[in-house]
Amino acid sequence: MKKVITYGTFDLLHYGHINLLRRAKELGDYLIVALSTDEFNWNAKQKKCYFTYEERKQMLEAIRYVDLVIPEENWEQKVSDVKEFRVDTFVMGNDWEGKFDFLKEQCEVVYLERTPEISTTQIKSDLNRK
Repeated sequence: MKKVITYGTFDLLHYGHINLLRRAKELGDYLIVALSTDEFNWNAKQKKCYFTYEERKQMLEAIRYVDLVIPEENWEQKVSDVKEFRVDTFVMGNDWEGKFDFLKEQCEVVYLERTPEISTTQIKSDLNRK
């Protein structure tokens, strides 16, 4: 079984997220999503989420492409996650291009093109203008 992992906040879930998850799942048999916890988002990323970790996790678990959701609690856990879950392919959006190449010693690293016309940042910006 080929395992794939990706990471993200997945707040204000939208079709760009779905596109990423679908394409990530196409790269293997089992998709693991490491979902940023509320504490990690606030303390490390200075991001306040609209939905709580549990709400975001519940939405991700309802998506047919996602097999397992685990908490992302810090930047450094990627190396241990790849080992612990015996990951074959690490996937991120191409806005992170090159940032995770250090994982190539342990697994394949793939940067997928983002859906250009949509982002959570854009949604928040559009809502603030209304």
